[in-house]
Formats: sequence, C-alpha cells, structure tokens
Amino acid sequence: MWFKNVLVYRLTQDLPLTLESLEQALRTKVAKLPESQVLQTVGFLAPNSKNPDAPLAHVVDGVFLVALRMYERILPPAVVADAVAEKVEEIELSQLRKVYKKEKDQIKDEITQAFLPRAFIKKATTYAAIDLKQNLIYVNTSSPKSAEALLSTLREVLGSLPVRPVAVKIAPTATYTSWIKTEKAADDFYVLSNCRLNDISEDGGEIQVKNQDLTSDEIKQLLDSGKIVSQINLAYKDLLSFTVNDKLAIQGLRFESLLHEKAVQDGGDDADSQFDASFLLMMKTLNEAVPALLTALGGEDIPAGV
Repeated sequence: MWFKNVLVYRLTQDLPLTLESLEQALRTKVAKLPESQVLQTVGFLAPNSKNPDAPLAHVVDGVFLVALRMYERILPPAVVADAVAEKVEEIELSQLRKVYKKEKDQIKDEITQAFLPRAFIKKATTYAAIDLKQNLIYVNTSSPKSAEALLSTLREVLGSLPVRPVAVKIAPTATYTSWIKTEKAADDFYVLSNCRLNDISEDGGEIQVKNQDLTSDEIKQLLDSGKIVSQINLAYKDLLSFTVNDKLAIQGLRFESLLHEKAVQDGGDDADSQFDASFLLMMKTLNEAVPALLTALGGEDIPAGV
C-alpha cells in the first residue's frame, strides 16, 4: 500500500477512536452497488481485501486505514440531450404545439430514469490513513472534492470529525521562489527539475517547467521579472520525491526503491504481511517528511486551542 497523492488534514480535537468503534461505525455505511434508479452510492469497503466479510477498519502500528468506494452510473449528457430533443420534436410535430422549459425538464427526468438501469457503473476508491498519534489524516488523492467526500462520509458515521487542511505561516510560493533563487532548499530537501511559474498580475499566465535546470539564468530571469513559483518538485533525503503546490497538495509521490525492497523483506511471502509492511514504511516516511516540509515552509499554522 503506497499512496500516490496526499492531501493532509489536521485533527483539531482529540478523536476517541478504537479499532472496534471505528469498525462498528463503518459498518453502518457499507459500499454497495446502486439500485436501478439510483445514480450514485458511497460507502466503506475493506482496504486490504476483496472478501466482502473482511474488516472495514484496518490498523498497522496504531494507524487506521479506511477506504471509501463510490459507485456512479454514467449517463453521457449528450445522449440524454439527443433523446430529449427527439421527444420534444415528436411532441411538437404530432401535437402542433410548442414544448416549453418546464415540460422539457420533466421529459429529461423521465428519460434519465428510463436510461439509468442500462447505464455503465463507474467505481472509484479513496483511501485515508488516520494517525491519532500525530493527529493527522492523510487522504490518498489530489482532488479536494474526493477528499471531502471521504471525510464527510467518515464524519457521518462517526458523528464528529473535527479536521482542517494543514496550513503554514508563510505563503508557500514565497518559500518555493526563494529556494530556486538562492539555489538551496531547506535541510534534507532537494529541488528537482520541474516547477510551475505564475505571473502575479491579474491577467497573468503560467509556465510549466519540466526537466530543466531550475538554477539556470533563464529561470532566474523569469523570477526577476516578477513571476513566482506556485508548484515545485522536491526530493526528501533518499526516501521519496514529490510535487507540492501552493495549497500544500502533494502529488506524484515516489517512494525510493530501498523502501520497496525493505517492505518485501519485512513482509515475506505473505500478501497480507507485505501489505502491512509497505503501509508501515509509508506511514513512517510520511510522518517524517510531512512535518519536516511544514517546518521548512515556515511552520504549521495551528489555531489556538488545537
């Protein structure tokens, strides 16, 4: 289990949660396919097993792992629109009258309901690691919408989930820009070869820089002209590399081969043991790298009382 993207959330209050209470809560909203007239369903499933009877809450070294499955019936808007247009034309020609918006909306609803049972079902799974020791939740997605879907569903079954996205005291763009201008990142971090530059003017555009020497005169000239770095590609020690933007969304996580090799060694030949070994190593690495990144970016901005 290696996350590819991470949105990090801070628990703002202690969460009294045990494996048993979490399992009981998740069981109140189990993932299931939508019925014929239902467009979408969300629910939890076992994060490390395809067995429908497997536990929905998984724990490794005190860190909980949960998985939210979303099923959605896919109805292409163009298909529905064509069917509505055909029905409207049929009515207008046969009854010699104009079909207005209210009736068109009713026709659209009827056609949608008729098409739903035949629609393809798309599924998507979002994982989250809940670390109560660190009071952090790591959601394996780059989409705030997907993260909020998981968090809101978790909040629904738990009754309360006081979280907020992590934030830092200094604008990340200022730190990223400084790192490239001075050709030096914070200790243990290394700037790689990709970044995104934005013009701070109201109508300013952006420049995606890929596989370039970010210390080159060309890049420095762009920064001197007023552009700022809104996204940067970094490595942390010899453990992982990633891209982080001005919203602190971490994307393209790549854990180095030595971690993968260690997970194989620690997990042995058993698939479940390897799953746990990789998850354990991933969490240890994230719990080292993420706080270090927040410190490097000026320190985490934690509200008083948290």
